[in-house]
Amino acid sequence: MENFIVSARKYRPATFKSVIGQDAITSTLQNAIRNNKLAQSFLFCGPRGVGKTTCARILAKTINCEHITSDFEACNECGPCLSFNKSTTFNIYELDAASNNSVDDIRSLVDQVRIPPQDGKYKVYIIDEVQMLSTQAFNAFLKTLEEPPLYAKFILATTEKHKIIPTILSRCQIFDFHRIRLDDISSHLAYVAKNEEVEADEDALHIIAQKSDGALRDALTIFDQLVSFTGKSITYKTIIDYLNVLDYDYYFRITDNMLNADIPNTLLTINEIVDKGFDGKHFILGLGEHFRNLLVCKDRETIKLLEVGTNIKNKYEEQANKCTMRFLLKALEINNKADINYKESNNKNLHLELALMQMCSITGRGDSFIDGEEKKKKLIPPANKPDAQQKKDIVSSGSESTTQQKTITDRRKEIASIKSKAAPGTISIKQITTAKKEEKKNGGDKISFEDPDLPADPFSQEQLENAWTEYMKSINGKHPSFSSALAKYKPSLKDNFLIEITSDNAIIAKSNENLKNLINYLKEKLNNYRIHFKMVITKNSEKKTPYTDNEKLDVMLKKNPTLKNFKDKLDLEIDF
Repeated sequence: MENFIVSARKYRPATFKSVIGQDAITSTLQNAIRNNKLAQSFLFCGPRGVGKTTCARILAKTINCEHITSDFEACNECGPCLSFNKSTTFNIYELDAASNNSVDDIRSLVDQVRIPPQDGKYKVYIIDEVQMLSTQAFNAFLKTLEEPPLYAKFILATTEKHKIIPTILSRCQIFDFHRIRLDDISSHLAYVAKNEEVEADEDALHIIAQKSDGALRDALTIFDQLVSFTGKSITYKTIIDYLNVLDYDYYFRITDNMLNADIPNTLLTINEIVDKGFDGKHFILGLGEHFRNLLVCKDRETIKLLEVGTNIKNKYEEQANKCTMRFLLKALEINNKADINYKESNNKNLHLELALMQMCSITGRGDSFIDGEEKKKKLIPPANKPDAQQKKDIVSSGSESTTQQKTITDRRKEIASIKSKAAPGTISIKQITTAKKEEKKNGGDKISFEDPDLPADPFSQEQLENAWTEYMKSINGKHPSFSSALAKYKPSLKDNFLIEITSDNAIIAKSNENLKNLINYLKEKLNNYRIHFKMVITKNSEKKTPYTDNEKLDVMLKKNPTLKNFKDKLDLEIDF
């Protein structure tokens, strides 16, 4: 039986060119070799499975190669290269700091550094998981790391750079490895599948890449598992079942239901997902990613951010055309709140269903989201204040606005009330309108409303003052300044039902609307529609303000004559 070699080892890069997704780092190292400016120590840091140890081995092999190629790669033909490939070289040492982290282990390594290489130019020490070294071991390593022999090179690798002491970091050239892009992992998996004679769907390889979280080694491990599970064929359906991944189709179905405001089918779909064993939190995260993908599909500039297979990408573009930006943003907002509060919820299924029902309440076909308050504002227009567009529509269509209809209705009610109190006869809207026009013509300081057909019961000064006081109290909450102004002045009843008031308060004179309301109240209260009103505005007499001490003293003595006797008895004078 032939020994099986896992794909992560079998397809491990052997040259800088074959390293996946770390072009910036590999080109920097090749330029350092080209210019003969190699640092004495390197620190490779980054997530797992992104090529830190692989790049360290390639660098160690290349700098010891006797016939470096024109593109600064190892030739794989000279003695040092062949011995490296067979793992028999004595110039490259690999140390696992996780199990060799004591001071004695570092002292042993320092002793080996003193011995020059027997074959090749450099002795290279690769220390993996260097963050596991103890503080004492780091301190014992400092001097050698700072001033090593010319033939010694150190390459440290770590996944947790923050655990390394600053004195070590200051002695190394630091290279930060990033997570490998999904497209790069997917392309490499397709290459491995072709070499292994395995049929694999593009969408299936993208799912493997997503599951690996940017680590190529993890992706190759999952690939080996799937080959063992399925044989020589890897399909999207197989991936979904084996990796327990929620199918994209569920997200597309639920989004379509939301666009159609179909709450029953949305709840049935989420129930199906929960019955298959998927956690609600997992679904919320996936739904947020789904909305995000739809959002980036709304613009051709951002569609390149979509990291899925070709078939799935076409579905995203098709559904994105059905969604509005307002719908997607509001759905993302609701989804984010559901994600934040999911852990604290006592009834998690209900919490999830409520969030989905809120998303179904969004109109996704161009209409804006209308919650309770916004709906109320939209359905009830502001009273007596139609905007410019409303006025334009009224002129063009020849119809009355809602505000105008309301005003006419109020006037009709007022006429009906008047008719019930008046003597038998007919009162038309034309009469009321004519009276209102006359009222506006009078303007200034006199407002009147006279019509021979309206009632005009006599009333006394006392009745007038009582009605005045009642009105003043009724508006105290809504118009406190006008109410307080009325309280300072009493009305005076003159001949022919003329009410006169003398005031020096500009608030009353300028409050035409309040005055009209006051007059209408008095007419109805006193049942006299021939009341008219006259304002007499007086100017304040000029009062000289005392400025000097003598002037102030004179004012005080006038107000209090006793003070003058007190001043004379004590013979007091003003101190200048």
